[in-house]
Amino acid sequence: MARFPTSPSPNLLFRLFSSNKRSSSPTSALLSGDFQLRQFSAGSAARAAKDEKEPWWKESMDKLRNIGISAHIDSGKTTLTERVLFYTGRIHEIHEVRGRDGVGAKMDSMDLEREKGITIQSAATYCTWKDYKVNIIDTPGHVDFTIEVERALRVLDGAILVLCSVGGVQSQSITVDRQMRRYEVPRVAFINKLDRMGADPWKVLNQARAKLRHHSAAVQVPIGLEENFQGLIDLVHVKAYFFHGTSGENVVAGEIPADMDDLVAEKRRELIETVSEVDDVLAEKFLNDEPVSPAELEEAIRRATIAQKFVPVFMGSAFKNKGVQPLLDGVVSYLPSPNEVNNYALDQSKEEERVTLTGSPDGPLVALAFKLEEGRFGQLTYLRVYEGVIKKGDFIINVNTGKRIKVPRLVRMHSNDMEDIQEAHAGQIVAVFGVECASGDTFTDGTVKYTMTSMSVPEPVMSLAVQPVSKDSGGQFSKALNRFQKEDPTFRVGLDPESGQTIISGMGELHLDIYVERIRREYKVDATVGKPRVNFRETITQRAEFDYLHKKQSGGAGQYGRVTGYVEPLPLDSKEKFEFENMIVGQAIPSGFIPAIEKGFKEAANSGSLIGHPVENIRIVLTDGASHAVDSSELAFKMAAIYAFRLCYTAARPVILEPVMLVELKVPTEFQGTVAGDINKRKGIIVGNDQEGDDSVISAHVPLNNMFGYSTSLRSMTQGKGEFTMEYKEHSAVSNEVQSQLVNAHNASKASD
Repeated sequence: MARFPTSPSPNLLFRLFSSNKRSSSPTSALLSGDFQLRQFSAGSAARAAKDEKEPWWKESMDKLRNIGISAHIDSGKTTLTERVLFYTGRIHEIHEVRGRDGVGAKMDSMDLEREKGITIQSAATYCTWKDYKVNIIDTPGHVDFTIEVERALRVLDGAILVLCSVGGVQSQSITVDRQMRRYEVPRVAFINKLDRMGADPWKVLNQARAKLRHHSAAVQVPIGLEENFQGLIDLVHVKAYFFHGTSGENVVAGEIPADMDDLVAEKRRELIETVSEVDDVLAEKFLNDEPVSPAELEEAIRRATIAQKFVPVFMGSAFKNKGVQPLLDGVVSYLPSPNEVNNYALDQSKEEERVTLTGSPDGPLVALAFKLEEGRFGQLTYLRVYEGVIKKGDFIINVNTGKRIKVPRLVRMHSNDMEDIQEAHAGQIVAVFGVECASGDTFTDGTVKYTMTSMSVPEPVMSLAVQPVSKDSGGQFSKALNRFQKEDPTFRVGLDPESGQTIISGMGELHLDIYVERIRREYKVDATVGKPRVNFRETITQRAEFDYLHKKQSGGAGQYGRVTGYVEPLPLDSKEKFEFENMIVGQAIPSGFIPAIEKGFKEAANSGSLIGHPVENIRIVLTDGASHAVDSSELAFKMAAIYAFRLCYTAARPVILEPVMLVELKVPTEFQGTVAGDINKRKGIIVGNDQEGDDSVISAHVPLNNMFGYSTSLRSMTQGKGEFTMEYKEHSAVSNEVQSQLVNAHNASKASD
């Protein structure tokens, strides 16, 4: 086992002495004061004095935590949430995830979730742990449901990142960690499944430092591993904990085994040094070689975690009921309360100026609708209240639509159960019924015009043609599609202009399969499904000029419009997919016709001439043109733009872009050669190959078009022992050979129609 040096690191010394001993910074003082306040068991006189100084909501905000549980698929998130609910008294018996006992995990309320043993929708619940109220959102691990994770993280103050002690840091662990960084969510890590064969928490901790760039250290040491896993040693309070009772509900503090004293001393010193590198107060004590008390270490870990400079690592086995209660203690000790997190809104009355929200219930109401569900009583809208108070019967304004709405019913959610409440204040997560809105809408009391920042919504990569078997069920079919679009921003519905079929698009095969299955189960509509289609794109590779005159004289009012300019490719890293610029000097074309020209170019770019897919990464510049006093119209200029684009498109050397997926495979080493050969056949590029025990972990970039039916092929190649995950990486240009095949296939299908 690698030993850490006992002398402080050079960057710690440099940072400490260049910080002018900022140990008494206002933030540090505030946080340590907050900690002491929570530790303080005061008498009635002290409480009365405190009431004079602090607003009515301060204590309830300090004792509130909004957390999410995220991880790679099959790391044990839902199992962990089930144990949390059991130990906090929210449920009275534990059920397993796959629902073999006919009940299933509480948080997997959909029949489909119980059958497949995966989480599809994020579910919200709340519980109480040692006087603290904890709102929990259990999120899906499968990459196809990534938007559910995004939505949850958008409204959370802290998160638990679950890592498997055998699988370690996997592809989806990296994705959810990136999402947590994007939304600046402080987190603790939980290394789960220490009871499994091959469990190695120290390997996983090193992977988290290397792959996730976590500044982290263990706050616990396991007593034994695999079948000998007995309990945990808390490095902060230097105590051993054992878990007794039929469901591990009795946590018993005991003596630290004598043979572990050296390891505990080494790991505690490593923890103190790691935290010292990012916390000035602890650094001073560490450099002066002063003893660090448990309370001081706990305060320092809390400060560093909330500042997102440190990730404390907990351990355990949720399935074997070990380590969950200390993790809950860690949540209330180290993750922030709502008033310790900075939240921002955009002031629509001041050109989207960024405003810091106070987070206090005394302010004007600001609440975000982050998730929609079709409940038994109509649309259920999940709200995170950022500021102010929302009451049943209040009138609220939807800032995005300007509509004034009455709150008919306010509830707290416990998976698919609900509890009516009269009001909710800042920091809380609640749900309302009967409020028509879209995901991402902001509600206020009308005194301010704030919206919360938008979410990052990835582009769908795969499409299916669907149509109801019976014509009579068309109404239910379109009702289902409308609802799913409102619920899930990554699920899109469109019409194929050539065949007239309904096309649904999403993040992958499983994503679309689930929706087709939900149409059948929830709306009793049988649908026929076409072959999955990849969402190709087209783009141009060089600049091309256009000069087109659209002129029609056929008696009566004519059409006249001339447009001149050029198209050019945008840089690959450009955020915009389409840009239009008017560089005409003077009035060659009256300014009233310019929007019609832009609309024409946009419409033309919806369907490229190679294979009819949208054209992106293009910039269109209008430099000149001509108009007619009588015959020019918006329609004439729009048609001129469409024809101009089609004429110059071929000269701009167009190429087809295809979605390329990041595929991570885990296969027994004996099958490594066969699997790698198959990836090459599918025109994939292997970018990494690691060894994990008896398994090979292969990372590759593979075109999505070549990945259909891959799960069946992988099973047959590896005798059912291989597994893979796949997520969208980028759209990139296809080879000339593939391009000509796609163009020929497209032309053949057009000819046969």
